[in-house]
Amino acid sequence: QVHLAESGGGSVQAGGSLRLSCSVSVDIDSKYCLAWFRQAPGEGREGVARISAVNDPYYANSVKGRFTISRDNAKNTVYLQMNSLKPEDTAMYYCAAKETVTCLNGASSTFNYWGPGTQVTVSS
Repeated sequence: QVHLAESGGGSVQAGGSLRLSCSVSVDIDSKYCLAWFRQAPGEGREGVARISAVNDPYYANSVKGRFTISRDNAKNTVYLQMNSLKPEDTAMYYCAAKETVTCLNGASSTFNYWGPGTQVTVSS
């Protein structure tokens, strides 16, 4: 069974930066699509970014140019570097994984492993 654990959330001012980390309990090299989702109160779960097992990244339009997803297979960890943060980025951020190489389908329902989430709050 695969377990994920997020870290790095917190409260920052608009324009600031945070780096989220997600530790995965199994070897991820050449196996897993890894993703970040977020959910604000009263809103649906939104795909933020994902990265394939061959390092192809995908981003939501709302974060393009500001967020960067990356993975360190040796450490079994996926990161989300968030720069130029805006108040509308405030949400609970979740790490997710599925065992597929291509990562073309970013729907939340296709991911079967999830972390418990970490809160990100951006104030203006």
